Amino acid sequence: MGALSLRRYLLLGILVPVCLLVIVNTFSLYSQALSAVNTAYDRTLLASAKSIGEQLDVTGYDEKSELRVTVPYAALEAFEADNQSRLFYRVSTLNGETISGFAQLPFWRGHIPAKPPYAALVDFYDDVFMEDDVRVAVLLQPVASAQGRGMAVIQVAETLELRQTLARKILFDTVWHQALLIAVIALVVVVVVQRATRPVRDLSAQLQARPEGDLTQIAAAGAPRELLPLVDATNAVMGRLQQLLDHQKRFVRDTAHQLRTPLAVLKVQVQSALHGDINPLDALGEINQTVDRATTLANQMLSLAKVEQLRQQADLQVMDLAQVVRSVALDLSALIAGKNIDFDIETVPALIQSHEWMLGELARNLLHNAIKHTPESGTLAVRIVSDSTHAALTISDSGPGISVELATRLYQPFSAGNVRHGSGLGLAICREITHALGGSISLDNRVMHGKVVGLDAIARLPLAS
Repeated sequence: MGALSLRRYLLLGILVPVCLLVIVNTFSLYSQALSAVNTAYDRTLLASAKSIGEQLDVTGYDEKSELRVTVPYAALEAFEADNQSRLFYRVSTLNGETISGFAQLPFWRGHIPAKPPYAALVDFYDDVFMEDDVRVAVLLQPVASAQGRGMAVIQVAETLELRQTLARKILFDTVWHQALLIAVIALVVVVVVQRATRPVRDLSAQLQARPEGDLTQIAAAGAPRELLPLVDATNAVMGRLQQLLDHQKRFVRDTAHQLRTPLAVLKVQVQSALHGDINPLDALGEINQTVDRATTLANQMLSLAKVEQLRQQADLQVMDLAQVVRSVALDLSALIAGKNIDFDIETVPALIQSHEWMLGELARNLLHNAIKHTPESGTLAVRIVSDSTHAALTISDSGPGISVELATRLYQPFSAGNVRHGSGLGLAICREITHALGGSISLDNRVMHGKVVGLDAIARLPLAS
């Protein structure tokens, strides 16, 4: 399915409710206008009925009364609107006996409303007379004279040709005006939406015109306020992508540079063994050492790349730093025992939000470095302390410490203190891990009586909330 167009969404979202409102308003206006027309013409029918009532005479009283009326048709001509409609009348007693007019006109069987619309005993209803739809006004007219008193029922019916013609005209005029209103609204909406979405189209054109690999910040100073969060979010994503690309380029460059040396050494050692320049057993020993260094280098470079990969992931887990450190110490116990190191470990529970691999790699690199620099029969201590916000992992060896010159570049990749026994990536990995977890790392010489007696590697990590 195609992507939803923002312009189409706005147009539909604005025009559809407006059209529905206009349609409802059209029927409402038509209904109100028709009601006003009926009210006006009903008033004319009532006037016709009252005109007939003025022609009534009576003799006798109540049930014995006799009504008389003479209504010339000319008396009703004044109430005819034009030649389109016709008027019919009937004057009857309360019992339905016709006194004058059209006897075929059905006698009224309704009732007077409790609150009639006019100051008279009048009722209006629709009926059919001589196969024509008619509107009928019924007036109960009291009649009194010197000879008697009685009640007459006066019915005046009018055909609906004029009302229907006028209603159609009102409907046509209403629809025409509302259609014009919809057209104007549609034009205005199209123009406004077109102008409102122009920054989006300009931004899209700007991005499409960029060369491949261009991840510089989007310059959208003139963008509307509603578009700025999208621009900022896009710039943030581009910034992260640029960091990943830079890291990838640096990783490839460093890998090519660092692996070239052990491979060249390995080639020379193999050629020397083939030419008989060196004893085969000695050659195999040197080749084995070179392969070990190359393997260690490759593994650490992959670890450094994995730190950057995990930094972008959000699936962190709450883990106990103490358990991770004790597990790593158990894995490295053979190295500790091999150098007859006096090892001491003291921990407290410290919950850290992290990837399991990160904490394990951090502890492994720090402890491995400490074991490597601790002399035979030396001392090595591991401590974990915590406060309300942070936990501190301290690994204290009894090695020679670090010089001031080395301390300035020790966290840089491939800056090893002893290039024959390390790749210089261990501390770089530790620093990247601690930064990824929001912590810090420091290496401090432990001085006693003015002499360096060891090194403290301290990793500080925030506790899980």
